Amino acid sequence: MTGTFINVAAILLGGTIGLLFGARIPERFKNTVIAGMGIFTAALGMSMFLESANQLIVLGALLIGALIGEWAGIEDWLQKLGQTLEKRFSQDSETGASSKFVRGFMVSSLLFCIGPIAILGSIQDGLSGDYNLLAVKSTLDGFASVAFASTLGVGVLFSALPIFVYQGGVSLLANQLNAIVTDPMMAEMTATGGILLIGVGVSNLLDIKKIRVGNFLPALAVAPLIVWALSLLER
Repeated sequence: MTGTFINVAAILLGGTIGLLFGARIPERFKNTVIAGMGIFTAALGMSMFLESANQLIVLGALLIGALIGEWAGIEDWLQKLGQTLEKRFSQDSETGASSKFVRGFMVSSLLFCIGPIAILGSIQDGLSGDYNLLAVKSTLDGFASVAFASTLGVGVLFSALPIFVYQGGVSLLANQLNAIVTDPMMAEMTATGGILLIGVGVSNLLDIKKIRVGNFLPALAVAPLIVWALSLLER
């Protein structure tokens, strides 16, 4: 839960800064910072991938996870959800502060909740107490909340509530699985998550190539299952 508290604090701080000073921050400064975070995220993902004891397990998890994700249409579903909610509130008949508040709350909540880092970081925080990924996410969310709050207003700050419930809930659920997940399972799941982080850095932050990273999310569950299956065969 430590990582979730850090994330919530970053959103509140960034949103407050955005409300007070956001309009004065040059766009080129924001772009440069996001690019730097993209490079860092990709490098962090590579370091996580190197924790794998058997990289073929990671490859298998990615391939199987991608098939499941594409079949289920996870990426498309997430995008449609975000577009539907944003369209619903951006076309609200009201044009006053209430409408602006709701849109700021909804748009920022979706951005901060949806994504591989939110899920993977919460799982790691719950399983091992390692909140490094959520600390990285907190930095990204903090800068994003500056930009959002400067244009969408105080509703952005209230997005910290669903973040707390969502990420905290995933962390608590993962903590209950701590007795089941072995160290080899955790290592391969971490390595698989590292590949997803590289995808986030390349696609979402650096804009080098569009990757449907959301469709790889099932790989996080597939990796420990492969480790478990191999352990049965070795007996």
